[in-house]
Amino acid sequence: MMLRLRVSFPDRPGALGQVARVLGTLGADILQVTVLEREAGRVVDDFTVSWPGPFGPEGVRDRLSAVPGIRVEAVWRTREIPGTSPDYDLLRHVVAEPGRAFATLVDAIPDLVSAEWAVVVSSESGELVHRSWQAPESLDERGGLSGIGSADLTALRPCALTGGRHRFMSVPVPGAGLHLVLARTEGPPFHRAELDRAVRVVEIVSIIGRSTAPQTPQGV
Repeated sequence: MMLRLRVSFPDRPGALGQVARVLGTLGADILQVTVLEREAGRVVDDFTVSWPGPFGPEGVRDRLSAVPGIRVEAVWRTREIPGTSPDYDLLRHVVAEPGRAFATLVDAIPDLVSAEWAVVVSSESGELVHRSWQAPESLDERGGLSGIGSADLTALRPCALTGGRHRFMSVPVPGAGLHLVLARTEGPPFHRAELDRAVRVVEIVSIIGRSTAPQTPQGV
């Protein structure tokens, strides 16, 4: 299986090698390393690993956390395949069928940020416009959500938030009166690097979607 590990460690020579050595002793094959942040003398990286060994997520956390200076923020299963370009694949499909721009966005963007599902909702009413196949039919208690309201999920600015067991990301779609909402129950809250990645993709998709929308003739 593939796991994603979010690890914080000191920003000094050899620290990354320490993490890699521990993962190697556990039988993990490191497939990808993504730097999320470097500040205040520490680094936060996401490691995507192939995990053939007997250790589960808690075993991984315990072994890495035993190394001085290393802090494991989360371990969770991921569907993202390292070495692929899901951003470009998504945009290629949007360009091929611009009339389905937002539906394509909802179907494809969860894999970009290790989310479990996505929906596009009306910014004004909170009504669902599009949803991925794993998304609930409503964003309330009937859909298994708690501790969150439609007003929280349609904020004016992109944001990451938590409600109950869900971690959410909310991104306004420029000029469309819509919000993209992504969620996961495994893994940590969405990092600002994940939020920035989603914002860039949404901006491009919204430009393509608006450019193909029917235009109202002047004087009508």
